[in-house]
Amino acid sequence: MFSAKRRLEKLEEMSKQVYDVLVIGGGITGCGIALDATTRGMKTALVEMQDFAAGTSSRSTKLVHGGLRYLKQFEVKMVAEVGRERAIVYENGPHVTTPEWMLLPIHKGGTFGKWSTSIGLWVYDHLAGVKKEERRTMLNAQQTLEKEPLIKKDGLIGGGYYVEYRTDDARLTIEVVKKAVEMGADAVNYTKVESFLYENGRVVGVRCREQTTNRTYDLYAKKIINAAGPWVDSLREKDGSQQGKKLRLTKGVHIVIDQKRFPLKQAIYFDTPDGRMVFAIPRDGKTYVGTTDTFYDGDIANPKMTSEDRAYLLRAIHYMFPNVRLTEADIESSWAGLRPLIYEEGKDPSEISRKDEIWQSPSGLITIAGGKLTGYRKMAETVVDLVAKQLANETGQTFKPCQTKHLPISGGDVGGSANLPSFIRKKAEEALAYGFTREQGEQLARQYGTNVDRLFALAKTYDRSQSMPLDLYVMLVYAIEEEMAVTPLDFFIRRTGALFFRIDWVKRWKDAVLSFMAQYAGWTEEEQKRYRREVEQALHDAVVPCDETLSA
Repeated sequence: MFSAKRRLEKLEEMSKQVYDVLVIGGGITGCGIALDATTRGMKTALVEMQDFAAGTSSRSTKLVHGGLRYLKQFEVKMVAEVGRERAIVYENGPHVTTPEWMLLPIHKGGTFGKWSTSIGLWVYDHLAGVKKEERRTMLNAQQTLEKEPLIKKDGLIGGGYYVEYRTDDARLTIEVVKKAVEMGADAVNYTKVESFLYENGRVVGVRCREQTTNRTYDLYAKKIINAAGPWVDSLREKDGSQQGKKLRLTKGVHIVIDQKRFPLKQAIYFDTPDGRMVFAIPRDGKTYVGTTDTFYDGDIANPKMTSEDRAYLLRAIHYMFPNVRLTEADIESSWAGLRPLIYEEGKDPSEISRKDEIWQSPSGLITIAGGKLTGYRKMAETVVDLVAKQLANETGQTFKPCQTKHLPISGGDVGGSANLPSFIRKKAEEALAYGFTREQGEQLARQYGTNVDRLFALAKTYDRSQSMPLDLYVMLVYAIEEEMAVTPLDFFIRRTGALFFRIDWVKRWKDAVLSFMAQYAGWTEEEQKRYRREVEQALHDAVVPCDETLSA
């Protein structure tokens, strides 16, 4: 249904349809819109010029969080909305979202005082409708150090302790688009919109170019939604409607360090010397730290860490964790992402609102910009409400109201978040019968949720002469056949997150993965070389700032 092998066939079929809605952009916003639209009964298509989640949606801080810091900017409505949404995101996809207790240390002269933290977190809990067992507690200095002994003791007054939700942003996006496809949407990656098609001044379709074959396709729809994240303005330009409000891109960089060098046991949200706040989060034997926030005018498709970004984050770590003496050599990996924010004159990057906005051009093109990962479902609901109203007025079509509030995403139907631990235990036991270890079974169940049964079924096709282990084999075949992974980086970054959190594993198995995908997809010698160069470049960029050479 969602196989990389069927992409071209699918595009051919799509070019013969007229859709109710065509979504441009396969990040979390676009995929959320596709899911909302198709579950209301709209005939829905989605195209993405790179891979799903390849832009902002695989490069965030990987938190479905309520936006505590936006209280400081008095964005009360946004805090309330995204706070409530994160619980919905969690229930609908508990396998890709995990509650994470966050410690906010309070030091003399810091961003938050003890009183303002207590009040702020109390307001946050109540605005976000946080359940009782996850409401904030205030700690004294000793209790704060017991939670995390690595934080600096000088000037420590105490801490706030509250719940955020950690996610795998790219896998969340993939699971949302897979659910949309399961419910009837058509979605393809590596298909770039080059121009719009018009009738009597109204936009009625797009001409797009499939990136691997260079062939063009015309796709038609009654309503076209521009949800292209950092690229929304370039599409508005193609439409001749780039006026009024516009985007201002800011860049956020994260670095990854092995826990042997940075043995953080508790997620921390902490002050930096310049008055910003940064996260340090333990995950899968690593600690990742971020983010930076600087205006960006470079290559939108390939934002990279600079030596200044790296130095900034290392300074922040040295400031809050003075006994963790990290150097540049300790950084195993990194990623850089762009925030497509709506430009506000005279504001610093960290002050620009994260609110989303919807615009409609004279041609009828609907654009959504801004917003946060956490609010993706609600943003989608707002856009599709608008589309439903317009289609009712223009064509007389009527559709169901929003269906996504209690709809598990792909892999998420485990019987609710409370049932996830017992589901994982059961699947870890079942995995033994398919040749996996208990630990591998547990890991697969955590990563794929109820889709783990498909991976177990694939284990039956494993040939022991394969040049890769069983768990890698089933993940790779599943990614290609059921998650439309086209390139090795689709697999190593968006389907597994391995390039960020298991970079040695990527180095060890990259040749086997390249070889398998080449054989499976029938790549030419030139294609194999190109994909190999892409993997090598990504491994290099993860460690070496773009303004340095490897030897430096």
